[in-house]
Amino acid sequence: MRIVSICPSNTELLVYLGLTEQIVGIDNYSDWPASIQHLPKLGPDLDIDIDQVESLKPDLILASLSVPGMEKNIERLEERGLPYIILDPQSLDDIADDLLKLGQAVQIEAHAKKIVNRYRYILETYRKLGKTINDQPTIYWEWWPRPVFSPGGVNWLTEMTDIAGGRNLFAEKHTASYKTDWENIVTLDPDYICLIWVGVSHHKVKKEFVLQRQAARQLKAVRRDQVHILEEPYFCRPSPRLLIGLKRIAAILHPEVFPAFTPTDDILEH
Repeated sequence: MRIVSICPSNTELLVYLGLTEQIVGIDNYSDWPASIQHLPKLGPDLDIDIDQVESLKPDLILASLSVPGMEKNIERLEERGLPYIILDPQSLDDIADDLLKLGQAVQIEAHAKKIVNRYRYILETYRKLGKTINDQPTIYWEWWPRPVFSPGGVNWLTEMTDIAGGRNLFAEKHTASYKTDWENIVTLDPDYICLIWVGVSHHKVKKEFVLQRQAARQLKAVRRDQVHILEEPYFCRPSPRLLIGLKRIAAILHPEVFPAFTPTDDILEH
């Protein structure tokens, strides 16, 4: 099959299912793995060049609704009569379901089930370790600084935090993304601050961005040197690579319980 992906997380699903060689085009933000960077880039995920997509004569297009604004891509695909499926995962289980859905679409159902079983095994292993933890520190996940956005309860990051033995500062907010302000963060005084600005490389994010804010140095997280700049692809994209993020945050919160994290961790160990 000739497959086009117009969202980074969808590209990662394809790669993890072993479909790399069938990908013929990707969005501009699909930056992993290096082996597909020679493929035609079809524009940013919020404004895909549908003419270019059509020119690739795809058998299947993986569309997404994971970011507000992606709807217009789907409308354009529909207008052209191009073959597509939509993925819109909000939870870790949704990601497993999407792997199975994609496996069915490309007729590799047995292989997809094997991949999903491994994915779920790792999740369950970490869940069991997490249930042994009584002390659950709070984490302020910063998705964007101005205005301040943080994941709410309807989001995989809240699940990851819970599995890792912590508590998302806004877990009780019944939304995927919660808009607040810095003054509220100061009032809530989290134990950890984790910066993962969507679409921004962690190399471009500095702790000074937090330290220069009003009353920042009074916060527990700052006083304990628990402000962490984390890798956005491991936390903000709904693909199996979130398990790398889970391993990363678990090792930060409870190194006495969870395995040490190393930067060489692959998507999943096979």
